[in-house]
Amino acid sequence: MKFQPVIGLEVHCQLKTDSKIFCGCSTKFGAEPNSQTCPVCLGMPGSLPVLNRKVVEFAIKAGLATNCSISHRSVFARKNYFYPDLPKGYQISQFEEPICRKGWLDIQVDGIEKRIGITRIHMEEDAGKLVHGDVAGLEEGSGVDLNRACTPLLEIVSEPDLRSSDEAVAYLKQLHRIVTWLGICDGNMEEGSFRCDANVSVMPLGSETFGTRAEIKNVNSFKFVKQAIEYEIQRQIDLIEDGGTVVQETRLFDPNSGRTRSMRGKEEAHDYRYFPDPDLVPLVIDADWVQRAHGELPELPEHKQQRFITEYGVTGYDAEVLTASRSLAEYFEECVAFHHNAKAVSNWIMGEVTRALNDSGTTIDACPVLPKTLADLLKLIDSGAISGKIAKTVFDEMWRSGKEPGAIVEEQGLLQVSDSGAIEAIIDEIMAANQGQVEEYRGGKEKVFGFFVGQVMKASKGKANPALVNELLLARLKG
Repeated sequence: MKFQPVIGLEVHCQLKTDSKIFCGCSTKFGAEPNSQTCPVCLGMPGSLPVLNRKVVEFAIKAGLATNCSISHRSVFARKNYFYPDLPKGYQISQFEEPICRKGWLDIQVDGIEKRIGITRIHMEEDAGKLVHGDVAGLEEGSGVDLNRACTPLLEIVSEPDLRSSDEAVAYLKQLHRIVTWLGICDGNMEEGSFRCDANVSVMPLGSETFGTRAEIKNVNSFKFVKQAIEYEIQRQIDLIEDGGTVVQETRLFDPNSGRTRSMRGKEEAHDYRYFPDPDLVPLVIDADWVQRAHGELPELPEHKQQRFITEYGVTGYDAEVLTASRSLAEYFEECVAFHHNAKAVSNWIMGEVTRALNDSGTTIDACPVLPKTLADLLKLIDSGAISGKIAKTVFDEMWRSGKEPGAIVEEQGLLQVSDSGAIEAIIDEIMAANQGQVEEYRGGKEKVFGFFVGQVMKASKGKANPALVNELLLARLKG
């Protein structure tokens, strides 16, 4: 029997606010344990939550960017369960009336476009964190760090429209690009700012009845999401084919073994005993608020990507790379404003700039080569002042020292030689010293031409104009 996977993702996106969702405590990552807490996020009796307006604004923008309807009225609920890092004994979330509903994202896998439905987006607070053993500075046992408690989250729940691990990763990457583009999430998966739970089931090919699903909790990298889903699909198929039954449960993925393991039986909604939070009144969002949020949205990545193709004439691949982040897209456009050869700018950003960023572990926001100075370097190439090869040397020095390209060229004597007489003199010397290769070329062995080009460039220390070298050399060799 052949099987069809069915996958839905629940993505938890930590919002980039300065303070928590229901109190004024800092959300800064990496502080001393329990140093960013107060009676509200500690769940002390009598403390009252106060909703952070910025969280609502971010939720509205996320909903608009993912084609959701924004609810005029939404309600906060208490999700009741016990865990050591949940001091209240419940988590404030949204259940029956979330802030955003019925959206979608388009993804592309192997050149095929597919629309993935989004069931809902809701606001909630994060729980605290259990830290075990030596990591917590303890000889044994575990410690509870409540700095993360009450940190604002958006939970973005997809429809079960995904049918492969590749589709799941494509959807996750698209969502990651959007929330970081909007500036509402830093997208740091290692720190848990962007993580997902994957609901995976299998059904016989051609069936319309979904199988029993297992939920893989808190996967925090694209690579691990793919591995976890693929392992879980095969585990369920093997289990069914061996005559077993898939049970609904929560599982954890172990990246070291590449396997999932059972964590607990999967709770249903009634297990959480949801009810409206009596301390928080229903949230009412009027049309003006939504309209203002819409007006504040930046040009979204898919629109910018298409505009780059039509306005700047770059390829679809180039446009996709250049819009990988909002900062990179802005860097490209600022550079093109100073140097109108968009293809040359694109090539250099995807080539030398990206290489230097990767080698140094730097982001484009901290790039020491500013758009204007990169444009000035490209102008030197176009004017014939330096060759493309010399330009790479100049770029490395710009990156290291922060100097202007013109100053580096002048200081190091890197101006390109375009004097025909000087180049002809070098060619004559090379030909005189290599008569055997000259005869080979004239005898029909045209591959020898590359040898002569290399010798001339070496003799000129890379400064000779390559186009002029080719032209003059060809004329000399042909006699």
